[in-house]
Amino acid sequence: QVQLVESGGGLVQAGDSLTLSCAASGRTFSSYALGWFRQAPGKEREFVASITRIGGVTNYADSVKGRFTISRDNAKNTVYLQMNSLKSEDTAVYSCAARISPRWDCWGQGTQVTVSS
Repeated sequence: QVQLVESGGGLVQAGDSLTLSCAASGRTFSSYALGWFRQAPGKEREFVASITRIGGVTNYADSVKGRFTISRDNAKNTVYLQMNSLKSEDTAVYSCAARISPRWDCWGQGTQVTVSS
């Protein structure tokens, strides 16, 4: 199993930037892909971004493409989500997840991001 702990959320204004971090432990970090998901009030959880084990391939939701960047530092066992040009519709609880099997197996507790317009 993998334990994931997010940090970096907060209250920002529209147009600002914010970087989320997710520290992992419990399994060799470079052995699994990682992703970020978010859930806004009253909505289902949605995919935001993912990155492969070594970090060579990234994937983004259309709604964040060009504004968000996912990266990982395998030496620090940490995955990041750099968020630029934030919009009010980006307000949500952001969670990171690890994909060990073909599914997203392990989840963090989430961190709140609130964007005021």
